[in-house]
Amino acid sequence: MTHWIILPVLMPAMLAAVLVLTARHHLMLQRIFSMSGALALFGVAAGLFWQASDDTITLYQLGNWPAPFGIVLVADRLSTLMVLLTATLAPLVLLYAMGSGWDQRGRHFHPLFQFQLMGIMGAFLTGDAFNLFVFFEVLLIASYGLMIHAGGAERLRAGTQYVLYNLLGSTLFLFALGALYAQTGTLNLADLALRVASLDLADSAGIRVAAVLLLMVFAIKAAVLPLHFWLPASYSEAPAPVAALFAIMTKVGAYGIIRVYTLVFPPDLAITQGLFDTWLMPAALLTLALGMIGVLGASRVDRLVAFSVIGSMGMLLSAVAVFTPAGITAALYYAIHSTFAAAALFLLVDVMRERRGGIGTQLADAAPMAGGALVAGMFFLAAIAMTGLPPLSGFLGKLLIMDAAWGTPLVWWIWGVILSGSLVAVVGFSRAGSQVFWKAHQAADPQPDETDAEADDTARVDVSLPASPLPMIAIGGLVALLVALTAAAGPVNRTLAATAAQLFAPAPYIDIVMTTPGKVIGKGGHGDDAYAKDGQGDDAKPDTGQKDH
Repeated sequence: MTHWIILPVLMPAMLAAVLVLTARHHLMLQRIFSMSGALALFGVAAGLFWQASDDTITLYQLGNWPAPFGIVLVADRLSTLMVLLTATLAPLVLLYAMGSGWDQRGRHFHPLFQFQLMGIMGAFLTGDAFNLFVFFEVLLIASYGLMIHAGGAERLRAGTQYVLYNLLGSTLFLFALGALYAQTGTLNLADLALRVASLDLADSAGIRVAAVLLLMVFAIKAAVLPLHFWLPASYSEAPAPVAALFAIMTKVGAYGIIRVYTLVFPPDLAITQGLFDTWLMPAALLTLALGMIGVLGASRVDRLVAFSVIGSMGMLLSAVAVFTPAGITAALYYAIHSTFAAAALFLLVDVMRERRGGIGTQLADAAPMAGGALVAGMFFLAAIAMTGLPPLSGFLGKLLIMDAAWGTPLVWWIWGVILSGSLVAVVGFSRAGSQVFWKAHQAADPQPDETDAEADDTARVDVSLPASPLPMIAIGGLVALLVALTAAAGPVNRTLAATAAQLFAPAPYIDIVMTTPGKVIGKGGHGDDAYAKDGQGDDAKPDTGQKDH
């Protein structure tokens, strides 16, 4: 049994405990350990992703208890992709937190950050529905602590609202799990897939209820209309690095939908027919429209970015709701893009807040900020990506979604909402950029009748640049990732297409979990037929399609 798969969960959990117990009064040690842990996590995530890149599926059984009796972690293409996405985002967010000083504005930032990573990684890797609930709760506890980091009445109010809505989701999740267990007697995802497929349609009322409840739970996590109310205030009031990390959290909801409804409730299952066409697609399109209208109507840059996250989730879930391999491929590409774009925008908003003085993130006239040209350039690129303008990855993601929707009954609705929503988003971001950057120079330019231009110029530059370059390096890294995602769109899309194909052929996943304890199933690194291979380096030999570790 390979132990690498548990490291993305175990490493941040152990590191968080060490930081609390031994380094809670030493900020520099916390920074060193936290960044080292994040970089090591990235290395492990990259290794797991590479291992899964040839369709290998890895199983880890805690305590060596076989499924469905024990807890299992499963690493396939989808789970390792999301783990790698999280591990790529984490070091850049930490870099910003350290450079901007956010990590010293309250207590226990780094332990809470590590616990947050533990919850996210566990949610992506678990092969059990109940443990998905457990990791959701770890996410909730850690994210609430991060939400109210550095205090403040507005932040506390937003954090309370965030917790209440997510507790509602947790309650619905327990109801759904109860219905599943009452009907099937198991909560292991692979075992559920077998038992749900064998149910008589006449005796499936409990499963139908559970399927709808689970969709509602994941919709709350993904901020789908009308369950989106917690997101605008929560994300806009959260500390900047926390909001940037939260960019991956809505993707946990999307991941839950993709995982459960390709494995347990596949599209050809009569029990859940019409669930996506009737419910998810209209909700996704309304979410997209509402998010973009919020972008246009926002009076603060932070709320504008928060509404753009809602719109991007609507875009992503409209691709998921198509529920074909092409739709899932487009959704995964857009998930990667929107994570980096939203994180970059949240960090840029914080830079604006710090450099604009008392006016903060309000869309109002103010004196030019220090280093405004660099910030404006970063904002311009991130806004192009988020609104879906060419040539960056948002445009390519939008094209993939529209292409996947071709031939569906609601194709013209999907195209119309996406195109009109993109236009509204362009207007909203253009208005914000003009107000913050261009009009700032207009407002501060000397008028013809002014006589003391030199004194005015002195007042205009009375804002000093931050001492540390780390914040702009972190933002530049996120923008560079968007450019790289655009440049490598072909190989990335082929990898994601293979991921979608694996999801829509779940038999190997079910087989490795249910019938092959402690083994790995998949293809060889050169695309050969399935083989068995000893983990100590013995020669490969034809067998049953498994290889030991």
